Amino acid sequence: MKITNVEALEKIAIEVRKGIIEAVYSAKSGHPGGALSCADILTVLYFNQMNIDEEKPNDKNRDRLVLSKGHASAALYSVLAEKGYFDKELLKTFRKIGSNLQGHPDMKKVPGVDMTTGSLGQGLSVAVGMALASKMDQAGCKIYCVMGDGEIEEGQVWEAAMAASKNKLDNLCVILDNNNLQIDGEIDKVGGMNNITEKFQSFGFNTINIDGHNIDSIIDACTTAKQTKGKPTIIIAKTVKGKGVSFMENKAEWHGKAPSEEEYNLAIEELNHLLLVH
Repeated sequence: MKITNVEALEKIAIEVRKGIIEAVYSAKSGHPGGALSCADILTVLYFNQMNIDEEKPNDKNRDRLVLSKGHASAALYSVLAEKGYFDKELLKTFRKIGSNLQGHPDMKKVPGVDMTTGSLGQGLSVAVGMALASKMDQAGCKIYCVMGDGEIEEGQVWEAAMAASKNKLDNLCVILDNNNLQIDGEIDKVGGMNNITEKFQSFGFNTINIDGHNIDSIIDACTTAKQTKGKPTIIIAKTVKGKGVSFMENKAEWHGKAPSEEEYNLAIEELNHLLLVH
């Protein structure tokens, strides 16, 4: 069921963030910062935009999502659980031996996961292939690819971007989680990545810049992407790493570590407070 009420979507995004914290805390490992930053994006895609049915996770006519920044798997798992693909209690098994919810998404083990990801820079190539196949089959599927801004330092990203533009893949929508931090610090200082909008424009993409935590803006951008013909779209979503948990926000150190029990309790308390004020 498509949810159009913005306040309802905002509440779902908070629940998704709670699931992320639960998963990473239970695992005692993971990547909370980049998972929290893309929670609003994934919430809008799964609850408002994508043509999907949790009762038919393998429907050939469904829209697809490739989480190219696969280390943010806790966000994808939490959204899928919230959507009803599997029981939310399974989030507590995240990254544990024998669990299907491993550190990177596995399409063979988790219902709702459209592509196994992990090695950065490869997801866009897969998404391009999916979009091209949908065009060839006249299936009408929309393909979404969520990437990290540190990830676009990978050369394969730009090869895939050329292919997307050359083939006029207007059924491809890339969403860049632009939180400006990667494991070693700020993206412009680590890899010299700047002028992202101009770079993708030069590769033939329709570019849209938004606040990646504003639900209305995400919906509007996705709508514009669907209406754009003859070229792929990238939505450059300005986000905050660790969004929703005060002591994690804009801290590169939270790229890949789990909270202590005290930090876990504080994070859940803050997120529960956000629920109350919505």
